[in-house]
Amino acid sequence: MSVAIPPARARRKLVVFAILTGVATVAGLPGWTVAALALTCLAIPLAVAVGGGAALARELLRPTRGAAASSGLGHNTEQGERFVT
Repeated sequence: MSVAIPPARARRKLVVFAILTGVATVAGLPGWTVAALALTCLAIPLAVAVGGGAALARELLRPTRGAAASSGLGHNTEQGERFVT
C-alpha cells in the first residue's frame, strides 16, 4: 500500500535535517554524525523523486506560491465552497 506524503511535510523534514547538519558541524560533533545527517538531507529529495516523480521533487525543492485568497482566510476556492453551506 502506498501513501502519498504531502510535499510540505517532506520540505519541513528537509529543512530540519539541513539545520541539524549545520548545528552538528558548528558544534563539532563526530564526522560520522555530520555525514549521516548530510546523507539524510540528500536522501529526502531522492526518495521524493522515486516515490512521486521529478515534478514532485521539483516542487519539493522549489515550492510554488499560491494565489492570495480574497477572503483573507487563506483557503482556496474548493475549500471555501466546502465551508459555505
